[in-house]
Amino acid sequence: MTLATTITQNVWARNGTRQRTLVNLALAGLGSLLIAVLAQVRIPLPFTPVPVTGQTLGVLLIAAAFGSRLGAATVALYIAEGALGLPFFAGGGSGAAYLLGPTGGYLAGFVVAAYVVGSLAEKGLDRRWYTALPAFLVGQGIIYLLGVSWLALYVGLERSLAAGLVPFVLGDAVKALVAGLALPSAWALVRAWHGE
Repeated sequence: MTLATTITQNVWARNGTRQRTLVNLALAGLGSLLIAVLAQVRIPLPFTPVPVTGQTLGVLLIAAAFGSRLGAATVALYIAEGALGLPFFAGGGSGAAYLLGPTGGYLAGFVVAAYVVGSLAEKGLDRRWYTALPAFLVGQGIIYLLGVSWLALYVGLERSLAAGLVPFVLGDAVKALVAGLALPSAWALVRAWHGE
């Protein structure tokens, strides 16, 4: 069970499938907005088309809190909103061109990473920092794999590693650590709230 289902299970138990659908739609909308807000935390680097952003932190948090299917759907909704013209991508960017541009692989990686991290969270790996951190690092690795591979189509493999991986490893490790501490803390609050 994920954090989101734990928090909302009383609503679902009382109101059934229709209410669950509405709650999931609301969660997906709010989650996509959280990722969009964190995407505006953007530090451009002069030597790469890939900026430092808060997007990955949002993706990791949403994935772990929502689980595999709702997490991946939320991230896909975020990407669709940005592609359709909402200023949701890094620095207020938008448009379908982002999906095929140099950073498009990172966007695809967000969806895959959300599904995998969400699956790991469904197994309970988000409840303790020492299991949450490796789960989030796996998610970061998926984002890098797809993002750097796609970037290599534009700038070549060697340059894609230098421009799309190396400058971001430390910052993304910090984001994974933040997520790895935040989710277990949220679980502790939920357990205290439920009197466990």
